[in-house]
Amino acid sequence: MNLYNLVKNSSIKHIKEKPFKLERDIQNVFEYNLKDIMGLTLVKSEFSIKNKRIDTLAYDNQSNAFIIIEYKRSKNISVVDQGFTYLSLMLENKADFIIEYNETLKQNLKRTDVDWSQTRVVFVSTSFTENQKTATNFKDIAIELWEVKRYENNVLSINAVKKSKSAESIKPITSSNTKLASVTKEIKVYTEEEHLNNKPEEIIELYDAYKEAILNLTDDIEVRANKLYIAFKKEKNLSDIVILKKGLKIFINLTKGNLDDPKGIMRDVSDTGHWGNGDYEVVVQDTKNLEYIMSLIKQTI
Repeated sequence: MNLYNLVKNSSIKHIKEKPFKLERDIQNVFEYNLKDIMGLTLVKSEFSIKNKRIDTLAYDNQSNAFIIIEYKRSKNISVVDQGFTYLSLMLENKADFIIEYNETLKQNLKRTDVDWSQTRVVFVSTSFTENQKTATNFKDIAIELWEVKRYENNVLSINAVKKSKSAESIKPITSSNTKLASVTKEIKVYTEEEHLNNKPEEIIELYDAYKEAILNLTDDIEVRANKLYIAFKKEKNLSDIVILKKGLKIFINLTKGNLDDPKGIMRDVSDTGHWGNGDYEVVVQDTKNLEYIMSLIKQTI
């Protein structure tokens, strides 16, 4: 990706890349800004367990799961092998991760509070090879790749490597390896298709209509299926959709008092338990208020 500064008379000046010298420099940027970059809570930097060292141990409060982050400047690594090693390490030593979380953050997290099936490993590097990208291009692999580059004038570019829409399942590949099969059996990566399974055709069409409208609000909105809902993200969750048998439950990720809703169609759920993010929800069974709901979601951008 080429970056430019727009200067006077509509001319441009190329912004040159200023590569990171050390992995630690990348790690410092991510750990200091973990909430803004990935929406995660930092638990521990350089967490050691069973003769292994995890660069960054984080926690995702949305999915109630631990996230392991590794930083790489070298391209000569197998991210799949290393990723499965860390996933297996966590699943075999759950108590150690709980203890570290509670002691570091002064909390009282219980093992049953954690959704271990949502655990994932994130590799962060200045770039990944095509082989590394291909090796992780499975729709149900709990390994993510993030690329970060530094440029002149303290400009950063941070992007998650997206999987192709035709990505297949990794389970047939791991089934012949007992250790890998045990990890894929416990770790669950959810997809849109699973949320839509066995739903009436009219509900699928309704979801497609709202999905398309949300994606048209701005560029680079990511669709991420979680255990209980489908999230639409751009730096942070903008909106979440729970697919019901007879409609859609749409959440808007704004806190109480920060949504301008002249028609008053959104329900305040700030004091009730709910699956999505944000304090506002609405159940829809048609597209009658689609444009208006998009104007509300746009307030999160």
